[in-house]
Amino acid sequence: MPLKTQYTDAFRQQALQKVFARGSRSVISIAEELNLSHWTLKNWMKQKKNSVKQKDTTVKRPADWTPAQRLNTLLSTHAMDQQALSAYCRHNGIFTHHLKQWREDFESGSSSSPAHLAELRDLKSSHKNLQSELNRKEKALAEAAALLVLQKKFRALWEDKEG
Repeated sequence: MPLKTQYTDAFRQQALQKVFARGSRSVISIAEELNLSHWTLKNWMKQKKNSVKQKDTTVKRPADWTPAQRLNTLLSTHAMDQQALSAYCRHNGIFTHHLKQWREDFESGSSSSPAHLAELRDLKSSHKNLQSELNRKEKALAEAAALLVLQKKFRALWEDKEG
């Protein structure tokens, strides 16, 4: 029977942070990178999800932070050195690259919060509806103008025949 490898809690936490913030990478590729079985990593993920459900606390993903929360975080971390910044990020479940992205978003005036994206989607839909209504009304106006021109020509023809 093979010996069971024991991992420290710190290693588990770092592995879970890496896998939960993996983006488009697969669990298998992260497990290979960490040199452990992907089944072990998946079990850790399952245990973590179960423990989070039991605590009844919702851990917010960086994408779920509101613009106000992002701004407050940027303001509070602005003067921190790298070590304090790393500790702050670990405590709040974010990475330093999130802070850099948020700063760039604020500087450029863009936002990718879910509420902003929903509002943008609604505005695009409204714009599309208004554009189609405008096109319909322009066609109706062009048709009415053409009918007026035909009516004038018809009257002009009848006046010539009577006179």
